[in-house]
Amino acid sequence: MSGTQNIPFNKPYLSGNELHYIKEAIISGKISGNGKFTKKCHQYIESRYDFNKCLMTTSCTDALEMAAILVDIQPGDEVIMPSYTFVSTANAFILRGAIIRFVDSKSEEPNMDVNHIESLITPRTKVIVVVHYAGVACDMGRVLSIADKYNLVVVEDAAQAIDSYYIHLDGKKSPLGCLGNFGAFSFHETKNIIAGEGGMLLVNDIKDNDRAEVIWENGTNRAAFFRGHVDKYRWIDIGSSFLPSEMNAAYLYAQFENLDRIQNKRLDIWNQYFHRLSTETSLKLPIIPDYATNNAHMFYVICESEVERDQLINFMKSKGIMAVFHYLSLHRSTFYEGRHDGRMLLQSDRYSDTLLRLPLYYELTESQLNYICDSIVEFYSR
Repeated sequence: MSGTQNIPFNKPYLSGNELHYIKEAIISGKISGNGKFTKKCHQYIESRYDFNKCLMTTSCTDALEMAAILVDIQPGDEVIMPSYTFVSTANAFILRGAIIRFVDSKSEEPNMDVNHIESLITPRTKVIVVVHYAGVACDMGRVLSIADKYNLVVVEDAAQAIDSYYIHLDGKKSPLGCLGNFGAFSFHETKNIIAGEGGMLLVNDIKDNDRAEVIWENGTNRAAFFRGHVDKYRWIDIGSSFLPSEMNAAYLYAQFENLDRIQNKRLDIWNQYFHRLSTETSLKLPIIPDYATNNAHMFYVICESEVERDQLINFMKSKGIMAVFHYLSLHRSTFYEGRHDGRMLLQSDRYSDTLLRLPLYYELTESQLNYICDSIVEFYSR
C-alpha cells in the first residue's frame, strides 16, 4: 500500500446488536442503572469466568474508588502501586487520604517489579495495588505471597486485562481480576470490549458481597429492598452513585456476546505486528512472561530514546498513522512529586520516554497493518 493513509490509533467497534439492545432498553422504560442489561452483563461475566460477584460501574475509576472504600482506607494508610499507570489507580486511594508508595517497573516489560514491594512495607501499609499493563499479568504468585506474609489487601487494576489469565506453577489458569481481594475492569472505548464509558468491580470474597452492593447504591440497601429482603431501604453506609445507565450496559452486553470473535481478531493483529517487526533490531517488542497470557489489548514498541520516539511519532503522523505514547510516571507528576519519597524509578521513567503504542482495533485491515509496519521499517532504514 503506497501513499498517505488515515489510520487512527483506535476505532470503537460495533459488533451488530448494540443499537438493537439500546432501543430495547429505551422501549422497556427502564434506562437508569441495575436493569435488565446490567443484570445480563453481571450474569455473563460471573458465569464465563466463575467470578464470585460483579458490579457494573460507570468507569474503572469508580470500581477502584469502591475498592478503596471497601478496604476501609483511612488518612495516613499506605498503598503500594506502580508509578507507570493511569492516574485513576492512585486517585482512588488518595481521595480517601492514603499515602502512595510507588514501585518501579521491570526492565524487560512495563509491569511493576514485584521484587521491590517488600522493601516498601511499613506498619502503615494496608494495600498492594497491581496493574496488569497491556493485559499482561503481574507476577501474582509473588504478590499474593507477600500480601499473605504481611496480612495486606490486594486490589487488581485489571482495566486492560479482560479475558487475560495468570498461569500458576501447576499450569492452572486464573482470570485476571479474581486473584486479589478486589478487581477492576474498564470498558472505555479504547479497551477490547467497550461500553463507551464503563467499568466493573469484581468482589472476590463472599463476605464483601453485601457491603459492596450497599456502596454501589449510594450507601443504601436499595438493591436488597427490590429483591424483597428488607421492608424499607435505608441509608446504612457511605457510598455513591456508581451504577451506569442501561444504555451503556446494553451496548456492553452486545460486545460480550461477541467477545471470542473480537479477541481472536485482536490477537491475530497482535501476532502479525510481532512477526512483521521482529526483524527490526532497533526496536524492543512486547514480552509475555511464562506466567501470563496475551489478550492483545495493546501492541507497543520500545524506542532507544525519547528523541527517537518523538521523531518516529512525527514520521508516522506524516504518513497518516496515529501512534501515541502512554503514561507519564506518577511519582514525577506535578501533583505528587513533592509527596514522593525521593527514590529514583528509572524503568518507569524509561517507559514514559520511549514506549510507543501502535494502532490496534478490530477493523484494522491487513493492508493497513502492513502499511504501518512498512512505515516503521522505512523510518529506521533512514
